[in-house]
Amino acid sequence: MADQKSILITGCSSGIGYDAAHGLKRKGWRVFATCRKPEDCERLEGEGLESFVLDLDSQGSIDAGVAETLKRTGGTLNAVFNNGAFGTPGLLEDLPTEALRANFETNFFAQHELTRQLIPVFRKQGHGRILMNSSVLGFAALPWRGAYNSTKFAMEGWADTLRLELQGTNIHVILIEPGPITSLIRENSIAHYEKWIDPEKSPRREEYKNKLEPRLYRPTKDKPDPFELPASAVTSVVIDALTLLNPRPRYRITKPTKVMAVLKRILPTRLFDKVLLKA
Repeated sequence: MADQKSILITGCSSGIGYDAAHGLKRKGWRVFATCRKPEDCERLEGEGLESFVLDLDSQGSIDAGVAETLKRTGGTLNAVFNNGAFGTPGLLEDLPTEALRANFETNFFAQHELTRQLIPVFRKQGHGRILMNSSVLGFAALPWRGAYNSTKFAMEGWADTLRLELQGTNIHVILIEPGPITSLIRENSIAHYEKWIDPEKSPRREEYKNKLEPRLYRPTKDKPDPFELPASAVTSVVIDALTLLNPRPRYRITKPTKVMAVLKRILPTRLFDKVLLKA
């Protein structure tokens, strides 16, 4: 279809990216559902999606992913949804700098590089939408999540700046800010935790055993987080952000995200800190 809209999505192997890819395809979009692992791409192809490898940890893979996308569309693209990310749980005092750098490479620098390569396409055609999957943790920090908090706070500042710089171009920059959403992000973070954090060497090792690890190693299906919503809740918002004539600069999803946004605006920092420590 000559008028079919197209979108490139990262991190589609599961969770938000997976649901968004299928949801947009059902809405008639041409979806390029990318994953880091070839076997995940093969699985998505078997489900009727167009999928190929785009590994955010590899500059060459980002270059190839953009080239493949534009080859398939003939040089056009309506939107990109920067969704791929991971977390490295642990206290910041125990987090090696190399671990933080690795988290930024995937969650922030790769998103910048991918978007930077696509902006000339949007500019040439006179329109485009850049969706950034941030989080409630992009404006309300929680303990034990310092690496992830930091990357999402950086994303928020980056997106706010890019939105200002692209005023008048018909290229919209939109922050998606989910709270607790059913996904595999916690399970997927275990490998990063075990690679980088040694709780036995921490002066707060008992807190790791009593606070972090029971939740970290609990399967998501056993006990959902309070107010948790399915990934489809994000997909419905993504569809609005892509199709409304004047999309909002940020979309907050789940009750915790909306409540935290209000509390951060009205509470003094010390009082807001008390709320965050109880969350």
